[in-house]
Formats: sequence, C-alpha cells, structure tokens
Amino acid sequence: MTERKVRVRFAPSPTGPLHIGGVRTALYNYLFARQHGGDLVFRIEDTDSTRFVPGAEDYIIEAFKWLGIQFDEGVSFGGEYGPYRQSERRDIYKKYVQELLNAGRAYIAFDTPEELERVRNHIPNFQYDSRTRLHMRNSFTMKASEVMSYLEQGRQYVVRFRVDSGQDIVIDDMIRGEVHVKSDILDDKVLYKSADQLPTYHLANIVDDHLMKITHVIRGEEWLPSAPLHVLLYQAFGWEDTMPRFAHLPLLLKPDQPGKLSKRDGDRLGFPVFPLDWHSTDCKTGEEVFCSGYREQGYFPETVVNFLALLGWNPGGEQEIFSLDELVKLFDITKCSKAGAKFDYKKGIWFNHEYILRKSPEEIAKLWEPECREHGVKDSLERITQVVAMMKDRVNFVKELWPLCSFFFEAPTAYDEKTAKKRWKAPQEGEPGSAQTLTELCTVLEKLDDFSLENQEKVVHAWIEEKGYKLGNVMNAWRLALVGEGKGPGMFDISAFLGKEETIKRTRKAIEILG
Repeated sequence: MTERKVRVRFAPSPTGPLHIGGVRTALYNYLFARQHGGDLVFRIEDTDSTRFVPGAEDYIIEAFKWLGIQFDEGVSFGGEYGPYRQSERRDIYKKYVQELLNAGRAYIAFDTPEELERVRNHIPNFQYDSRTRLHMRNSFTMKASEVMSYLEQGRQYVVRFRVDSGQDIVIDDMIRGEVHVKSDILDDKVLYKSADQLPTYHLANIVDDHLMKITHVIRGEEWLPSAPLHVLLYQAFGWEDTMPRFAHLPLLLKPDQPGKLSKRDGDRLGFPVFPLDWHSTDCKTGEEVFCSGYREQGYFPETVVNFLALLGWNPGGEQEIFSLDELVKLFDITKCSKAGAKFDYKKGIWFNHEYILRKSPEEIAKLWEPECREHGVKDSLERITQVVAMMKDRVNFVKELWPLCSFFFEAPTAYDEKTAKKRWKAPQEGEPGSAQTLTELCTVLEKLDDFSLENQEKVVHAWIEEKGYKLGNVMNAWRLALVGEGKGPGMFDISAFLGKEETIKRTRKAIEILG
C-alpha cells in the first residue's frame, strides 16, 4: 500500500476562549506535521449551535498567529477539501447518515427527552445499547409504516449508531500502544439530530477526517473514550484502509492538587490558562466575563511554545530552551507520557526570564519603549537601551522594568522610610553623618571633567580611602539620594547614566530633605 502524505488536523469548537491544553494539542500536531513534511489542517467543529460564542473563532485564529503556529489549510486559510466549517457541510453529512441507515448500521429513534429522563430515573446507570434499545421507541421496535408515519408528521428524531455486543475493538495508539475495548460497554451514540439537521461530533469528525485525508489524529486524552466508536464507524463505512492512527495526549493537571487544570486554578493561583485576553458577556446572567491571557500578561510567544512543548514530552538531556525549529527536529510523539502533566506555572515564568536574558537589550528596549513614552520619558531609544542592558537580568517580564527602573528617568520625590532609617547615618564620634559625606562627595564630583564610570570609580574610591570613611556607609546613602530606595545596579553605573549635573542635583536635594 502506498504510504500516504502525513495530514493532521486541529479542530476546536468556537464555544469560548481556547484553553491552554488545546494550544498544546495544536502545537503537537504542528510539530508532528512539520517533522514529517505533512500538512496541518484547521477545522471548526460547530455542529452544536447552542454553544456557539461570537468572536471565539477569530480569537482562536489570532492566538495561533501570535504563537507562530501556522496552518496549511482550513478555515480562513483555504484548501481543496473545504468547506472546513462543519456547519457548512450539512448536505455531506446527510449522505453518510443515510448510507449507515441503508446498511442497517444505524437506526432512527423517536424517544423524547422526557421519556429518556423517566428511563434514567427508573434504571440506574442506564445506557441506550443492544440490551435496552428493544424496549425503547425506535425503528427496531416500531413497524416500518409507523416509522414512516412519524417522519411524515415531522416528529423529531435522532439517528443512533448500532453497536453490536461481543466485539473486541482495537485502537492503535501511538502513545499507549494497542488499546482493547469490549463493545458491550458502549452505548448507541447519537450521530444525527433532526431538530437542527446537524450531525453530532462523532459522525462529523469521522466523515471529515476521511474526506480530508487525515492520516493521524492527535488529540487530548479526554477523547480516548470516543475512540472505540470512531473505529467502529470507520469499519461500518468500509474505510479501514484509511483509518488514521491515534495519539491521545496526557491531560494537563492542576499545579498543586489532583485533577484537570481549569480556569479556576488560574484565578486561584494567579496565572493565565488562555493564550490571549478574552472579553465576553455571559448569555445567561448578562455579566461581563474576563479571562487573562499569556500575551497580555507579558509572556513571549516563544516562551509559551517552549513551556507547553515540554508538558508531557521531553527530548531527554539537560537542555530546556528550544526554538520552534529545534522542537520540530526533536519531537517524538511516541515518547509522550501516558500520565498527566502537572502544570508548573512557575516554570513558565522561569522560561520567560530565560528568554529575556537571551534577547538583546535593543530588542527588549523596543518592546519597553511605548511604556516609557506613556510615562513621559523623552530620552532617546539608545538611552532606554542602556537602562535595559543594566537591568533586564532582574526581571521576568518587560512590564516589570518600569517599577524597577523609573529612577533612571525620574528623580525621586520621596525617600523610602525604612531604607532612610537604616542607611542615612547621623554623625557619630569618629564618623561624620551622611549629610556631610555626601556634601563632600558633591565637591569631589564637581571637580571631575571626565564623568565616565571608570574615572568616577577611581576618584571616589581614592577619596573614601583618603578620608578613612566606610565604603558601605557612603555608597548606601548615595544610592538612597539618587534612587530614593535601596535598589538598582552599581552606583557608578547609575551616576554615569544620569550624568554629572543630574547626579549632583539629586545628591544635594537628598541632603536638603534628609540631612
């Protein structure tokens, strides 16, 4: 048999913001496709019209554009197997529903929701299957004429797949190996609903994968229970030769408790579980809904990709920072973990810090410049870059730079009380107070023609040694004068950046206020 070109798909439902677990699934599909020279298809599964949320589809597309995960065909990308939105494929699905009915592999059921509810209340753990279908209202228990009469009357119905008992269903899973399931535990799933003339996920998914020539289905572990039905459907249609290979990815788990990762965990611990910010209105309560996203929280897209790639898979070795191209070369779907992956959000912060370290000061400065301008900074981009070069190793996010570095551009208007109490010394026997030493320091600085870092350091250290002052006492008080608190890089880095005039001005002001 000729080997088929690898084709995988990511098929979200537009029911709200894309969960970070879905992002990881799409990423693994992308890595697998690129590694094998294949195609990644973007399909929208919107057969459940009651759960459709306006804006969700555009949100998903924008998220992947930000992350750099590119699709080869699908919704908004085009391709020869469209349409790629399931709500636009109604007539296609009807043909295959009828094919199953004609072959006796599916049947029509007229049970009303009220009737089904009564049965469920009467029979614990009821499921509609080979044992119970003969006691329900369907084409197995009704005469053909009665079924036709119901259809002519316009009675609502569903089409259910007929699952025969006594079968051993084998799922070929690239992560879990061969998975065997007995058909006796399966129910007769609904494949089609006359109420909206749309198929359910189970039928639409199989038909689309077949017609779009999907070779591998890489999806979350939560879909594993539906895999036996999908295998049976491929067999029912006679498509065994084109059945895709499955790979069911491990769940993303809560960082600190048992269970699957949810939005509540992010709210509780203060981290995003969505790629982008999401704003909407709750259709039931009318309340505004907001979910924070990685982009707006200040994460780099490469951080998110790197972080997610290693949740459930690892290439081995000590290396942790990988480019997207490196991940494509190294990725091995068969080496994914079977167990759930704990969502260590603190590791995500670490990744972002590492990417800040690896980016040039010029690149970070361009990202930070808009915020500087919002704060009224008129310094050149070159000056902003100088500050970034001194301080970027101290932050995890670009947005943390301003609180840490504002003193480079704005003179302090107040002095941290705790620092002043500890660092601004009163005169003591044998040691002048901070006001006197800094007054003398201003005199020393005023005489300097060369205000470079190196020259300042040489002259000031010589002066301190000559006077017999304690280095720490002078420098700590001077830092308070220039910064307003006890933070920042080396003192001569600060004074060289500020320049002679601004350095002396700030020092004298501190003497006036604190002395």
